Amino acid sequence: MTASQRSIELITVAAEAAAEKLADDIIAYDVSEQLVITDAFLLCSASNDRQVRAVVDEIEERLRVEADAKPVRREGEREGRWVLLDYLDIVVHVQHEDERGFYALERLWKDCPSIPLPESVKRVAAQRGHKADQ
Repeated sequence: MTASQRSIELITVAAEAAAEKLADDIIAYDVSEQLVITDAFLLCSASNDRQVRAVVDEIEERLRVEADAKPVRREGEREGRWVLLDYLDIVVHVQHEDERGFYALERLWKDCPSIPLPESVKRVAAQRGHKADQ
Protein backbone atom coordinates (compact mmCIF):
# COMPACT_ATOMS: atom_id res chain seq x y z
CA MET A 1 0.00 0.00 0.00
CA THR A 2 1.23 3.50 -0.80
CA ALA A 3 -0.07 6.95 -0.05
CA SER A 4 -3.20 7.79 -2.03
CA GLN A 5 -3.28 10.41 -4.76
CA ARG A 6 -5.42 12.57 -2.45
CA SER A 7 -2.73 12.34 0.24
CA ILE A 8 -0.04 13.38 -2.24
CA GLU A 9 -2.21 16.33 -3.32
CA LEU A 10 -2.69 17.44 0.29
CA ILE A 11 1.02 17.06 1.07
CA THR A 12 1.90 19.15 -1.98
CA VAL A 13 -0.47 21.99 -1.06
CA ALA A 14 0.64 21.93 2.59
CA ALA A 15 4.34 21.91 1.67
CA GLU A 16 3.90 24.85 -0.70
CA ALA A 17 2.02 26.78 2.00
CA ALA A 18 4.73 26.03 4.56
CA ALA A 19 7.45 27.18 2.15
CA GLU A 20 5.55 30.37 1.44
CA LYS A 21 5.71 31.22 5.16
CA LEU A 22 9.42 30.32 5.21
CA ALA A 23 9.18 27.08 7.18
CA ASP A 24 12.47 25.19 7.40
CA ASP A 25 13.42 21.58 6.72
CA ILE A 26 10.20 20.58 4.98
CA ILE A 27 10.02 16.81 4.61
CA ALA A 28 7.18 14.44 3.71
CA TYR A 29 6.99 10.71 4.43
CA ASP A 30 4.70 8.01 3.12
CA VAL A 31 3.76 6.22 6.37
CA SER A 32 0.91 4.18 4.89
CA GLU A 33 2.83 0.89 5.30
CA GLN A 34 3.49 1.61 8.99
CA LEU A 35 0.25 3.23 10.14
CA VAL A 36 -3.40 2.52 9.46
CA ILE A 37 -4.56 5.93 10.71
CA THR A 38 -2.96 8.08 7.99
CA ASP A 39 -1.09 7.90 4.70
CA ALA A 40 1.52 10.61 5.04
CA PHE A 41 3.32 12.99 7.38
CA LEU A 42 4.56 16.46 6.57
CA LEU A 43 7.24 17.78 8.93
CA CYS A 44 8.48 21.35 9.01
CA SER A 45 9.89 23.78 11.52
CA ALA A 46 10.04 27.47 12.31
CA SER A 47 12.41 29.57 14.37
CA ASN A 48 9.87 31.04 16.80
CA ASP A 49 6.35 30.54 18.16
CA ARG A 50 4.88 33.32 16.06
CA GLN A 51 6.23 31.84 12.86
CA VAL A 52 4.95 28.38 13.85
CA ARG A 53 1.45 29.89 14.08
CA ALA A 54 1.85 31.71 10.76
CA VAL A 55 2.90 28.48 9.02
CA VAL A 56 -0.04 26.59 10.57
CA ASP A 57 -2.52 29.29 9.55
CA GLU A 58 -1.23 29.33 5.96
CA ILE A 59 -1.36 25.54 5.66
CA GLU A 60 -4.92 25.44 6.99
CA GLU A 61 -6.05 28.25 4.69
CA ARG A 62 -4.46 26.80 1.55
CA LEU A 63 -5.76 23.29 2.23
CA ARG A 64 -9.25 24.67 2.84
CA VAL A 65 -9.28 26.80 -0.31
CA GLU A 66 -7.28 24.68 -2.75
CA ALA A 67 -8.15 21.16 -1.62
CA ASP A 68 -11.44 21.61 0.26
CA ALA A 69 -9.85 20.01 3.33
CA LYS A 70 -10.34 20.87 6.99
CA PRO A 71 -8.46 19.33 9.90
CA VAL A 72 -10.43 16.87 12.02
CA ARG A 73 -8.06 17.58 14.91
CA ARG A 74 -5.68 20.38 15.81
CA GLU A 75 -3.36 20.08 18.80
CA GLY A 76 -0.69 22.23 20.42
CA GLU A 77 -1.83 25.58 19.12
CA ARG A 78 -1.87 27.34 22.49
CA GLU A 79 1.80 26.69 23.18
CA GLY A 80 2.87 27.37 19.61
CA ARG A 81 5.81 25.01 19.92
CA TRP A 82 4.48 21.94 18.10
CA VAL A 83 1.19 22.10 16.27
CA LEU A 84 -0.30 18.94 14.82
CA LEU A 85 -2.95 19.17 12.09
CA ASP A 86 -4.77 15.91 11.41
CA TYR A 87 -6.52 15.70 8.04
CA LEU A 88 -7.04 11.91 8.27
CA ASP A 89 -5.24 11.34 4.95
CA ILE A 90 -2.23 13.31 6.17
CA VAL A 91 -0.87 14.63 9.45
CA VAL A 92 1.08 17.88 9.45
CA HIS A 93 3.64 18.57 12.19
CA VAL A 94 4.80 22.19 12.48
CA GLN A 95 7.45 22.38 15.17
CA HIS A 96 9.56 25.07 16.77
CA GLU A 97 13.14 24.28 15.73
CA ASP A 98 14.04 23.38 19.35
CA GLU A 99 11.28 20.74 19.49
CA ARG A 100 12.21 19.53 16.03
CA GLY A 101 15.77 18.87 17.15
CA PHE A 102 14.75 17.30 20.45
CA TYR A 103 12.03 14.94 19.20
CA ALA A 104 13.72 14.19 15.85
CA LEU A 105 10.69 12.68 14.16
CA GLU A 106 12.84 12.05 11.10
CA ARG A 107 14.67 9.33 13.03
CA LEU A 108 11.39 7.57 13.79
CA TRP A 109 10.21 7.61 10.19
CA LYS A 110 13.51 7.43 8.29
CA ASP A 111 12.72 3.94 6.98
CA CYS A 112 9.53 5.18 5.33
CA PRO A 113 9.75 6.40 1.75
CA SER A 114 9.96 10.15 1.37
CA ILE A 115 7.38 11.89 -0.78
CA PRO A 116 8.92 14.18 -3.39
CA LEU A 117 8.07 17.81 -2.83
CA PRO A 118 7.38 20.35 -5.58
CA GLU A 119 10.32 22.22 -7.10
CA SER A 120 8.91 25.48 -5.72
CA VAL A 121 9.40 24.16 -2.17
CA LYS A 122 12.94 23.03 -2.92
CA ARG A 123 13.74 26.39 -4.52
CA VAL A 124 12.60 28.37 -1.46
CA ALA A 125 14.63 26.09 0.80
CA ALA A 126 17.74 26.42 -1.36
CA GLN A 127 17.42 30.22 -1.43
CA ARG A 128 17.33 30.22 2.36
CA GLY A 129 20.15 27.71 2.70
CA HIS A 130 17.92 25.02 4.24
CA LYS A 131 16.89 21.57 3.16
CA ALA A 132 13.59 20.41 1.78
CA ASP A 133 12.76 16.84 0.84
CA GLN A 134 15.43 14.28 1.45
